Amino acid sequence: METVKTNSALSKNSKGKAKLQKFGGFLAGMVIPNIGAFIAWGLITAFFISTGWIPNEYLSKLVDPMLNYLLPILIGYTGGKQIYGVRGGVVGAVATIGIIVGSSIPMFLGAMIMGPLGGWLIKKFDELIENKIPTGFEMLINNFSSGILGAILALLAYTIIEPIVQGFSNALGSFAKMVTNAGLLPLISIVIEPGKVLFLNNAINHGILSPLGIQQVKEIGKSIFFLLETNPGPGLGILTAYWLYGKGSAKQSAPGAIIIQFLGGIHEIYFPYILMKPLIILAAIGGGMAADFMFVLFNAGLVATPSPGSIFAEMAMAPKGGLIPVLIGIAVGAAVSFMIASVIIKKDKSGINDEFLNDAQNMVKVMKAESKGQKVKVNIPKLIVFACEAGMGSSAMGESILKKKIKESGFQIDVKHSAVNQIPRNADVIFTQESLSERASQVVPNAQIIAVDNFLDSTIYDKYINSLKK
Repeated sequence: METVKTNSALSKNSKGKAKLQKFGGFLAGMVIPNIGAFIAWGLITAFFISTGWIPNEYLSKLVDPMLNYLLPILIGYTGGKQIYGVRGGVVGAVATIGIIVGSSIPMFLGAMIMGPLGGWLIKKFDELIENKIPTGFEMLINNFSSGILGAILALLAYTIIEPIVQGFSNALGSFAKMVTNAGLLPLISIVIEPGKVLFLNNAINHGILSPLGIQQVKEIGKSIFFLLETNPGPGLGILTAYWLYGKGSAKQSAPGAIIIQFLGGIHEIYFPYILMKPLIILAAIGGGMAADFMFVLFNAGLVATPSPGSIFAEMAMAPKGGLIPVLIGIAVGAAVSFMIASVIIKKDKSGINDEFLNDAQNMVKVMKAESKGQKVKVNIPKLIVFACEAGMGSSAMGESILKKKIKESGFQIDVKHSAVNQIPRNADVIFTQESLSERASQVVPNAQIIAVDNFLDSTIYDKYINSLKK
């Protein structure tokens, strides 16, 4: 890795943030691959329950089994698979069923515990017996070991772990209700909005808010928790302010970013606009608080988490008769964040928003060496990976842009996109956000890390290709 640490305290802080992001990314990684299943359940719920768009008692029988069994088992399987492939996923799924049976609430939190635990234990068992299995007994031992371990974990989860997790979930749900009833829920934006900018958005949404929301849906048919992190209003307000009052590339790129963020639901696109002028975070917090206040005031809620956080997804997940309160909250959040951001941007005399902070570490090294008259050897990579938190939105856009430029330049280089926790081990170069660079270096220590503040800014790709040509 080519990152240079200039301050030990900064390095420790970066590593601490990377560990937090890694843990949050792991939690989100159990949910994000299964978002399609959550949306399927949300649509069936929105249409066919007794208060749905077209109530149907027969079809509504799908709702509870999907919620109580399908979704937690998928999470448990994915958690085990993250640890130890399909074998880990199978043991994780078996362990998860133990924590589901007998529970009176959807066991998403339990699945996030038992799935990875099952995958980790079977991995350790396989390491213990590696090269010790007699020839011809491999399949027998592999099958029975996973079966026996899965059975033990299922029994353990059913008898001991499930009551503990259910008690904790009930306490967490009661606290959330108490905060909501006291009218204090809008204050949560003080935590959510800065957390999003630090790329903890998926962990906050899928690891914390979604389980609370799903439990609330089961009780009252909708939940405000699905709106807290996914609301595209604050981001829209900030980008609009940059469009009208910003300078240089910030102003020019803002309209395209609005389409991607508000319509496409990729919120990461507006994070660089905050990071290059941190005071703008006040606009995000203010807009989030205003929106949440309107959500509480008008009793807004969704039937499932909208993913990605697009205005279209928000509308699709709104319950029958509940669309207007959702749109009011989003609109108010956008208006408030726009007003705050506009004041900050118009008073800015520094010109910092005239360009993005997008010089990567490798390019700095190249230019420094050239200034000293030194030659820098640049190897042509075989695989370039764009990595973002979830590996689904902003990284895919960056991949598309660079892939086109590489093709035009005549190089034969594979370009892919990935979640930062799942970067291929054979990656030679990794393009990622500055705040994720530490995690990327932990996943693939020998790769060249290039920090990019805005995946849509093509100038960094032009510089990189020019360095390859040299």
